[in-house]
Amino acid sequence: MAQSPLAQPFHFAGHTVEPGTSATIDVPVSRLSTATEISMRVRVIHGRKPGPVMFISGSVHGDEIIGVEICRRVINAVSAKRLAGTLLCVPIVNAYGFVQHQRYLPDRRDLNRCFPGSPKGSLAAQLAHHFTEQIIARSTIGIDLHSAGLHRENLPQIRISEGRTRAAELAEIFAAPAIIVSNLRDGSLRQTAADHDCDVLLLEAGEALRFDELSMRVGVQGILRVMAHLGMNVRLPRKVGARPIRSHRTSWLRAPAGGIFRATKTNGAAVQKGETIGFLADPFGDVDEPVEAHISGVIIGRSNLPVVNQGDALMHIAEVDRHATAEDRLNDIEDAAFADGLFDEDEIV
Repeated sequence: MAQSPLAQPFHFAGHTVEPGTSATIDVPVSRLSTATEISMRVRVIHGRKPGPVMFISGSVHGDEIIGVEICRRVINAVSAKRLAGTLLCVPIVNAYGFVQHQRYLPDRRDLNRCFPGSPKGSLAAQLAHHFTEQIIARSTIGIDLHSAGLHRENLPQIRISEGRTRAAELAEIFAAPAIIVSNLRDGSLRQTAADHDCDVLLLEAGEALRFDELSMRVGVQGILRVMAHLGMNVRLPRKVGARPIRSHRTSWLRAPAGGIFRATKTNGAAVQKGETIGFLADPFGDVDEPVEAHISGVIIGRSNLPVVNQGDALMHIAEVDRHATAEDRLNDIEDAAFADGLFDEDEIV
């Protein structure tokens, strides 16, 4: 019986990675004012057998650290000798923001609005250019890992754009609690990937500068499910929960006045329009008014900061299909994430 052919060597940024091996390669980006070189560090895991090229990116926003841990766990779960295809892992895209615990680059630009970048543009544009040329242009599928901003927390959710049939299929395979269909934004990594015919799943999960075990498990298990579906010969998590909730429209509920907000609902809760989701009080307790949901749906994001000003975002609500069963489905997905034996107990943060 004939054996499957071996993959060809993978050439990346001036280096050659042989089939069945991995390498960590630094892509030079720029220098700090101290003349210290800053690079984009990439782990190339090149399988023994031919297959798709897939990238995983974390910390495009420097304070969104949850993607770094997801990448670390995926790297530990993937064997180059068993892998079919090539995995490009970039745990920290924005090293500048990461070391400063900041969302943006030193030039105050949002990297995720600077794609595809330019080799002679701003610092952000140059970094985006390197990522576009070295990662996106080499890949057929990507998973971009994000979290909410400071003092906000997201229910794990996959965001895809309308009309990307393959991305919609893979989003179902990923099986995060929620799938949100949202428009592409000019200058985003996802927009540039679409221009290169590379489908990208964007995971939003957890909070900036924090680890969240549910979000990390959902991320790792989802990535491995997608890789298995693509025939990349990785270990498949054993249990899949209920089907994700799906939404084409989301809306933020905002504070009607300034004060102290006490939430009575959390991420994953199904709410009806007019239902009380918390109370807004003044510091003396003279006023304590209920805050009601403005639409029916599921809470997919929330503020963790009780001190609010008028107009501040409180709860992010998604209108969903099968509203009556949504909360039960989300609970089932969470149970499945923790039921899988992918991690040892001492790895739980």
